[in-house]
Amino acid sequence: MTFDFDQVFDRHDTGSTKWSRYPADVLPMWVADMDFAAPPVIIEALQQRLLHPLVGYSVAQDNLREAIVADLWNKFAWQVRPQELIFLPGVESGFNMALKALVQPQQNVVVQVPNYPPLRHAPGHWGLNKVELEFVAQAGGTYATPLDALSQSLANGGALLLSNPHNPIGKVFSAQELTDIADICLAHDAWIISDEIHAELCFDGRVHVPTASLSPEIAKRTITLMSASKAYNIAGLKTSFMIIQDAALRERVNHARCGMVDSVNPLGMEATRVAYSEGAPWLAELKTYLQANRDWLVDAVRSRLPGVTINVPQGTYLAWLDCSALDLDNPQQFFLEQAKVGLSAGLDFGDQHQQFVRLNFGCPRSLLEEGISRMEHALTQRNT
Repeated sequence: MTFDFDQVFDRHDTGSTKWSRYPADVLPMWVADMDFAAPPVIIEALQQRLLHPLVGYSVAQDNLREAIVADLWNKFAWQVRPQELIFLPGVESGFNMALKALVQPQQNVVVQVPNYPPLRHAPGHWGLNKVELEFVAQAGGTYATPLDALSQSLANGGALLLSNPHNPIGKVFSAQELTDIADICLAHDAWIISDEIHAELCFDGRVHVPTASLSPEIAKRTITLMSASKAYNIAGLKTSFMIIQDAALRERVNHARCGMVDSVNPLGMEATRVAYSEGAPWLAELKTYLQANRDWLVDAVRSRLPGVTINVPQGTYLAWLDCSALDLDNPQQFFLEQAKVGLSAGLDFGDQHQQFVRLNFGCPRSLLEEGISRMEHALTQRNT
């Protein structure tokens, strides 16, 4: 490999959210933040940008918009125009803006669960009716959307908050399932608000399908949220963008900033431009490394953590672990206290998921091996 993903960096005392939550003896494997150095080409570009000593309020330049448009076409064969991009400091502000602008109090907002906590909580910020729709587990460890239940939930319009690739289950939606979902939304005049922040991180030859790329009719009712933050590990630079292809819808959503959503920082925009225009070699090697980590993790969980079940993630760098057979009151607390491994609590992702934990395998293999070893030892000690 050209890039060294095995190098371990000490992130203590850097202000890292991931490494600041727990005491120093805890190995954090919770928040969706990889423990790899950002692509060297991005670091070099930021260093070059800082040779200019002014970092005032900034707007997206044409070369940034053009880099994103070209990348969307190259990766997904999705044709987007530069003016269809709205820049934001995060996808969370984007889906909250969309809900504020589009959904009426008497309508429902559907969230498939388990799901990313900010998506689950977003309807409540605006006093909207939330419907949590459980995925249907299928043979082979995959999950499906209950289409009839989705249709019933959107009978009065409203919106679907979609996560694809899905956090935390690692599902990559097929074009057919997305079409089935979108057809239901169109039939009920419901909006699709699609968080596609992990779009580049698909495994086993899968290619992400942007929901809005399915047809012009679907695009007119879809708000897409993307960022270079996950794939290129630059989340702290707080830069993302919405893609809204219908001009009237774009204006409507953009006006819902409500004095809370500010402009984007100049270093984040420069990092994003470079990621999409020059970061492809790094990303290709990252995906190879992550897929190898995933394969190692699946085998390790199945062979070394009795009572823990894992379905193979199709994308992202997040693993959803079912600890039901362990008969623990709180698996996240058990592994934190007994293994000194900080995982995400399943209850954050859905009220029926207390027996689950989410593990981030976006880290050097040695840290992943250390985390599994600690968890294995804790389970062995418990059973002796």
